Amino acid sequence: MTTQQGLGRGLSSLIPPKIDKTIFAKDSKVISHDESISKVAIDKIVANPHQPRSNFDHDSLEDLTNSIKQHGILQPLILSATDKGYEVIAGERRLRAAQMLDLKTVPAIIRDLEEQQKLELALVENIQRKDLNQIEEAVAYQRLIDEFSLTQEEVAKRVGKSRSSITNILRLLGLPSEIQKALIDGKINYSSARVIVGLPPEERLKFFKQVLKNDLTVRAVEGQARKVSDNKHVRASRDPNLIALEEKLQSALGTKVVIKKSGDTGTINIEFYSTEELDEIIKKIS
Repeated sequence: MTTQQGLGRGLSSLIPPKIDKTIFAKDSKVISHDESISKVAIDKIVANPHQPRSNFDHDSLEDLTNSIKQHGILQPLILSATDKGYEVIAGERRLRAAQMLDLKTVPAIIRDLEEQQKLELALVENIQRKDLNQIEEAVAYQRLIDEFSLTQEEVAKRVGKSRSSITNILRLLGLPSEIQKALIDGKINYSSARVIVGLPPEERLKFFKQVLKNDLTVRAVEGQARKVSDNKHVRASRDPNLIALEEKLQSALGTKVVIKKSGDTGTINIEFYSTEELDEIIKKIS
C-alpha cells in the first residue's frame, strides 16, 4: 500500500486506507472475504434511524465531497435490505456526500444486520486475544471504523485500550506495503515502525532500508530519525521566530504545526490523524 498522493493529511484521512491483502497470511482472521459490490441507486437508500451521530461537521463533509468528486467513493457503503429498499449500516457520510454531488448510484455491500453483528464480535474477539500482529490489529480497528461507523474513541472502549494507542496503531496503515510486511515478518519491531511513520512520507522507505542494512537497535533508529529531522531543519534555515510561532500553535491545538513563509505570504500546515481530531481542531479554531 502506498500513501495517497496529491492529498494533504486532511483529505487523505477522510479516505479509508486501502488494505494490501497480499502481505497477510491466507488464514489471517482480520482480512475480509471477497464480497460482491453492487451499484445501488441512491434514491433506494435511507439513513439508519439508529445512527448515533446526529451532527455532521459541514467542513469535513465538504472535504469528503471534494475528495469523492476527484477520486470517487473508494470504500463501499454497507447496507441492509428493507421492504422499501436499503438502510445504511455504515457510510452515512459517504451517502450524504454522494447526494450533494447528485450521484445516481453508490458502490455498496449488502449484509443483514445479524451477519454484521457477528462480524463485529469476531473482530473484537480476535483483537482481545492479543494474537494478532500490529498490522492485523490496525486492519481490524480500521474495519470497525469503516464498517460500523465507529469513532476511534468508541473502538477504544470496545477493545479496552486507550484512544492514543488506537491512533498510533492505525497510523501504521500509512506505511508502504514493504514496511508493513517487514513488521509482520518480524524484520523490524513496532517501536521502530512507530519511529519510521513519524518521518515525512518521502523519507520513510529510504530510512527503512537503512535500518535493515545496518540492523539498528530501537535506540539507534530513534537517533538516526532525529538526524533526518534535524538535517531537514538545517537545510531549510528555519527562522527562530517561525519556530516560536509553530510551538505556540502546537500548544494551543495539540498537534504538529508547520509554518512556511515567503516574504509576507505563506502557509500553515496543521496535521491530524483522524476525522475526530480534525473536528476538535476546527472547534478550537472557531
